[in-house]
Amino acid sequence: MTRSKLSFLFLGKEDDIYCSAALDFCRLNSNKVTWCLGKWGDPLPDDIEAWHGDYIISYLSRWVVPEILLKRARKAAFNFHPASPEYPGIGCNNFALYEDAKEYGVTCHHMAPKVDTGSIIKVLRFPVFPADTVATLLVRTYAYQLVLFYDIVAGIFSGRELPVSEENWTREPFTREQFNDLMKITPDMSREEIARRVRATSFGSYQPSVELGGYSFGLRTG
Repeated sequence: MTRSKLSFLFLGKEDDIYCSAALDFCRLNSNKVTWCLGKWGDPLPDDIEAWHGDYIISYLSRWVVPEILLKRARKAAFNFHPASPEYPGIGCNNFALYEDAKEYGVTCHHMAPKVDTGSIIKVLRFPVFPADTVATLLVRTYAYQLVLFYDIVAGIFSGRELPVSEENWTREPFTREQFNDLMKITPDMSREEIARRVRATSFGSYQPSVELGGYSFGLRTG
């Protein structure tokens, strides 16, 4: 089997089956893959910051890639974002559920110094169903994201140019402050508003909180 001579830097999430599958595909097809998997709060290792090569791939990565490192990718540096262009930033699937989106998706885009603002390479979309929760939407999102990854990266190994999408980001990236606000329920909210926030933010042990009299109480659902 002839393996690609292209060199890659793969940045991803630690202990994630989808990320592991994506990395394995890169390593199967190239013997010049440098990788780093981590969790939120981990520093980017010094040897990674000194990398030079052809492509940087960010896949569920826990790092904002420094601009100086982005410039060391001779051909392209791109990210797989677990949302469609309508939902850049943090908490994307949560905001989609809160807004009762009828469609969602995954996006491959060039990386820029500001998160989720680089030009879009390709988007895959799929429907959101009324019964969807954070958990069910995430399962389909990660499945479609891996399909998009295979499509884009297999194209690179086959000698194809990266696609150019006509789509653009439709808003500024959602921030941590906006996400934290979405997690809050207050007594003045309507029953409908509370239901929307519960659907949008309930995920296992992660639950919205009730703000009352200056105190915050964890909400139990189910």
